Amino acid sequence: MNTRQPAVAGLFYPNDPRELACEVDALLSQEQREVIPNLRALIVPHAGYIYSGSVAAAAFSCIPPDAKFKYVLLIGPSHRVAFQGMAVPLADQFNTPLGNISIAADKISELVDNCLVSYNDLAHRQEHSLEVQLPFLQKIEIQADLIPVVVGNASASDVGRLILPALQDPEVLTVISTDLSHYHSYVKAKLIDEHTNQRIIIGDTDIRGDEACGYMGLNGLQWALISTDFKPHLLQCSNSGDSAGDKARVVGYGAYAIY
Repeated sequence: MNTRQPAVAGLFYPNDPRELACEVDALLSQEQREVIPNLRALIVPHAGYIYSGSVAAAAFSCIPPDAKFKYVLLIGPSHRVAFQGMAVPLADQFNTPLGNISIAADKISELVDNCLVSYNDLAHRQEHSLEVQLPFLQKIEIQADLIPVVVGNASASDVGRLILPALQDPEVLTVISTDLSHYHSYVKAKLIDEHTNQRIIIGDTDIRGDEACGYMGLNGLQWALISTDFKPHLLQCSNSGDSAGDKARVVGYGAYAIY
């Protein structure tokens, strides 16, 4: 069995299974929102839990407890490896301290055959943007195989063509991983992120990298939403200055539900 081992356990989130389970449970309990029966997608941040865990929990807590999905399409930006297109792993499963999550190998093979994505284990090996979402999925007990996609350099339409069929399939939950602005003062970051929130809500497909680090996946989602009746709804927005960071140099986070 080919298993992708965690790269940031003990850094972005606890390495100890009990400590991790307790932390995620506490975040989900503190940030619980009204469940959304017709939920189609989430936009969530991907920093360390001490910084953005509460914002991520605001999104994941919207998933109905009885929701049944066949796949979770998880899309995040590449922070360490530069490449063209979108990368999927050859792994059979992803591991966290809470256990293993199965990879939808047959579905991924189909996407590769259709030239929507390419195999690239290197892009996944040290990437945290997808990994930090996995314990949340495990703790809310989503019984679905994972389609993990790291975006290198891709257009909104390229990513959108991958996302659109998922949005149209009630058995697929799409999760877009992105933080917002980076390394501005607290006040400036609030202004930038407020503007980005407005851009997301109205459906802009040209959000920039200085507005959201996962902008390619985010723009792909926005591109796909044009062909549907689903809309993004802001759940929570804050930054690292609100949690554990220095207010002189903050990173912004937003949680959105698409329904």
